[in-house]
Amino acid sequence: GVKRRPDGALPIPDLRPTAKRRTPKAAFDYTDGAAEGELSLARARQAFEDIEFHPDILRPAADVDTSTEILGGPSALPFGIAPTGFTRLMQTEGEIAGAGAAGAAGIPFTLSTLGTTSIENVRAANPHGRNWFQLYVMREREISYGLVERAAKAGFDTLMFTVDTPVAGARLRDKRNGFSIPPQLTLGTIINAIPRPWWWIDFLTTPSLEFASLTTTGGTVGELLNAAMDPTISYEDLEVIRSMWPGKIVIKGVQNVADSKRLIDLGVDGIVLSNHGGRQLDRAPIPFHLLPQVVREVGKDSTIMVDTGIMNGADIVASVALGAKFTLIGRAYLYGLMAGGRQGVDRTIAILRGEIERTMKLLGV
Repeated sequence: GVKRRPDGALPIPDLRPTAKRRTPKAAFDYTDGAAEGELSLARARQAFEDIEFHPDILRPAADVDTSTEILGGPSALPFGIAPTGFTRLMQTEGEIAGAGAAGAAGIPFTLSTLGTTSIENVRAANPHGRNWFQLYVMREREISYGLVERAAKAGFDTLMFTVDTPVAGARLRDKRNGFSIPPQLTLGTIINAIPRPWWWIDFLTTPSLEFASLTTTGGTVGELLNAAMDPTISYEDLEVIRSMWPGKIVIKGVQNVADSKRLIDLGVDGIVLSNHGGRQLDRAPIPFHLLPQVVREVGKDSTIMVDTGIMNGADIVASVALGAKFTLIGRAYLYGLMAGGRQGVDRTIAILRGEIERTMKLLGV
């Protein structure tokens, strides 16, 4: 159903029912859900919906330019694809679809440490575009250092150092669904699979899930995350990683003004205001509300980015209007992926592009 629709005619939430129909419950809920009461996510989305635009009239904006410079390079649109874990579990093309679609659209693609396609294969899928790598500093530091070296060697231009996951958040839907990696064939999953044979055929016949980084799989998502995460990571770790990394470094998961200021003073290349899509601390600050405060404090010239809750091009325009240099989309990309693989991701990007252009024209900017 993804192909027939004209580009940009329907909003992103309309991809969600198709995604839900085509994806086993455990994988869909992993993507769709957030931590505990899912308050952080709901509030982040509400914040965007509450924004009021003040259009300028009789200011022709027939041609709008959506392109931007971010972290030393171009992007055709003011958003990129956020790092997402276990992506091939949602739909078998996974990161290859995401990286290919991002390359075709001229926007950056970010590979997660917990991604299910290797650094080198993402580079092959997006050889001329911009690839970014999201890093978890793991208990075994050597694994993380090896990833940093591989990403640099593969020509990734930006490293996203994630700081909001000292431990895994309580993703209650996953607990209820018994979600594990790799998926276990239980009575529940078999019943759930009956209407979705193609997902299981893909899962059982395509290459097994390889993590970009983690050679050991098995166990629950929480167990896997807890091996990848380390509550002891500190500013010292940031210094070590910075010294190893030749490109730009961005800190993802910043959630207050003081930390923003300290990081910018330390000279990092940018920060992402993010509460991990509401997947870590429930009742966390809303990144979009934090944005104007941080921009006021650290200056308009700093590279401040924002994610969590973006579902419409208007959310992106509002973020830029309040001082963000760039935004990242996670679930919006995954709904497209689950609904229709690579074409579904192309579709997500086209929808957002249409919404950004239309909003800009209606605002007279």
